[in-house]
Amino acid sequence: MASMGILLFFTAIYIRTRNTNAAYVNVECQTENVGQYGQQSLLQCVVKTSQDVVDPEIRVVLWKKEGVEKQVKNNPLLLFNRGEIKLKPGYSFAEPSWNVRNMNVSLLITNTAVEQEGDYTCTVITNSGDSSSSTSLKVTAKYNKPTIHSNPETITVNTDVTLMCDSDGGYPKGQLRWFDENKTEWTKSSQMEAKLTESGLFHLSSKLSLLKGSIFTKYTCKVFNASGDKEEEATFEVQHAVTPGIQTGEGLGSASKIAPVVVIGSLIVGLLVLLALLIYRKRSQRGHQERDKTCQVSQATEKNSYWNLIDFNVYSCPT
Repeated sequence: MASMGILLFFTAIYIRTRNTNAAYVNVECQTENVGQYGQQSLLQCVVKTSQDVVDPEIRVVLWKKEGVEKQVKNNPLLLFNRGEIKLKPGYSFAEPSWNVRNMNVSLLITNTAVEQEGDYTCTVITNSGDSSSSTSLKVTAKYNKPTIHSNPETITVNTDVTLMCDSDGGYPKGQLRWFDENKTEWTKSSQMEAKLTESGLFHLSSKLSLLKGSIFTKYTCKVFNASGDKEEEATFEVQHAVTPGIQTGEGLGSASKIAPVVVIGSLIVGLLVLLALLIYRKRSQRGHQERDKTCQVSQATEKNSYWNLIDFNVYSCPT
């Protein structure tokens, strides 16, 4: 019983000592970090000590990624021990001139990839105690500008058309949305598919079916990221489009434009012909009136002059 009591006494002292040392040293990490695909990412962690600690010195720093088996023993991301730094390719201390008195133990990822997204743990041992903390990395990648093409390529009035929109190079999974020229959304009428590429990035594709006689002039495909923010957009202009809501036969749109021109031209021609007839009629009436006057004068003097007879024979007045 006495030996058991002594064992419990020393165990309590040991636990109390570790808790006291832990209170002097604390690793504080930023809870969540965001890294851009293909760029550098920083996992921020610093060592904080109490005022009672004089000249703190770091002896061990260990960075590992959670969920990776045997990483700590075989190949940790970063390991500083006994004055030697071992680094996995693509990882380093955030400060190139880091030393044992530098309390900034942040981890730098030189070329961020999708597989590096996840939770990380930083463990630090100093001459005054040890501590560890966790942090996470969220990877994002911006989607490229969408491309739009139609099937068939040549669009006619009485043909069903499918518009296809594609955008890739983004992460996490985003969304393609459709809008017409009046900013009315047509996404519910479309079908979208998302595929993961070998790089871990997404390729988005969407199909929008247009019924004949119901197409607008322009359709816009916009790509939104996982947070719901628009990143890029592209607009497709439909050639030979019919005004929405109007069901017409092929070629009727052009005929409707030509018909008013033909009608107006016919009216102008008709007015010109009528005017010409009126002018001709007036001139004819004026000519008959002058002839009647000449005849009256000639008949009054025809018996008194031989020359009048000649004139009478030259021009015969109406009876």
